[in-house]
Amino acid sequence: MKKIDGWVTTPQGFLAAGVKAGIKASGNHDVAVIYSTVPAATGAVFTQNKMCAAPVLVSRKVAAKSYAQAIVVNSGCANACTGEQGLKDAEAMQAQTAELLGVENDAVYVCSTGVIGHFMPMDKLAKGIADAVDAMDETGGESCAMAIQTTDTFIKHAAYEFELGGKTVKIAGIAKGAGMIHPNMATMLTFLTTDAAVAPDVLKRAVKAAADKSFNMVVVDGDTSTNDSMIVLANGLAENEIIVSEEHPDYPAFFEALLACAQDLAKMIARDGEGATKFLEVNVAGAATWAEAKTAAMAIAKSPLVKTAFFGKDPNWGRIVCAAGYSGAQMEPDKVNLEIGGVRLVENGMNCNVPLESLKDIMEQHDISMKIDLGAGKEEATVWTCDFSYEYVKINGEYHT
Repeated sequence: MKKIDGWVTTPQGFLAAGVKAGIKASGNHDVAVIYSTVPAATGAVFTQNKMCAAPVLVSRKVAAKSYAQAIVVNSGCANACTGEQGLKDAEAMQAQTAELLGVENDAVYVCSTGVIGHFMPMDKLAKGIADAVDAMDETGGESCAMAIQTTDTFIKHAAYEFELGGKTVKIAGIAKGAGMIHPNMATMLTFLTTDAAVAPDVLKRAVKAAADKSFNMVVVDGDTSTNDSMIVLANGLAENEIIVSEEHPDYPAFFEALLACAQDLAKMIARDGEGATKFLEVNVAGAATWAEAKTAAMAIAKSPLVKTAFFGKDPNWGRIVCAAGYSGAQMEPDKVNLEIGGVRLVENGMNCNVPLESLKDIMEQHDISMKIDLGAGKEEATVWTCDFSYEYVKINGEYHT
């Protein structure tokens, strides 16, 4: 497996485009279409927020089927908390895209992101969809990625090439997300395409497993969006022997590539957290179970006191062990060890009395890792997050205005 420079149009048989429809006040790209020239096996996971957006309701019905062929997405308006009209608008997006592409309605996923509580500007959106379908081709991956952004500061994309049974296979993905990020998927969107041949039921399980170890291990601010969606299309045009079960000899290689692509995108989201000045990796080891390791890591990663300490370049390790302690995960206080940037600060629950000035260079870095051992078992988990800055408050205090 090797990492390559690519977009959602890099795997065989995928076309895409992003256009400017005037939905965003900024005038930037805001409507996109991704299309597989042949029906593709599909797997998807969505937000567990009970106030989920209308497009999520529509897309869940698509995900329940075995195959899909397209994704239509807009930014600038989330179409959430919009009642019956919002559902009709999401269904209209789906129907128009399906008609233009010559496929069934239930072969088209619908996704939206942006401000909650506003109705879709359907005239602008209809023209945008038509323009995107007209413009889509094998070079449209970058404009597609631009069109799904909101407060993102850079385009998030990843791609890999690998072999399955002697056939060259590619997988690629794009993502958006910088704020309202605490995915809890069975305002983050991610779309992955691959030309691998995978049975639909196997793909669905693989997508869920990959989400659990990538996007569900990211937190920016602890808020789970109404619109979170991860959608994967696998059209089989690489012509590898179809992977019909997790016991198939090619499954490990496929899942490794899927997970690598998903984790790359997840880390980019944490790195691009709204107003972030630090990218933080929180590793919890010595947990009784993987779930408890994740629980402790998430508690640390979500703690405003931990996040603001790193923004202020203050190695206040007491905030880290405190968050782990209240997380609910089992721990043996007299066995707890903690490191920041590889420097041991706590051993067997006691302060190592490391001079804090010796951590100055570590705290100045953009990427900082920390590791805490709970002393309660052998399981571990890693969560990716960022710091809280003055800019985060400014962005979100002024988001609607």
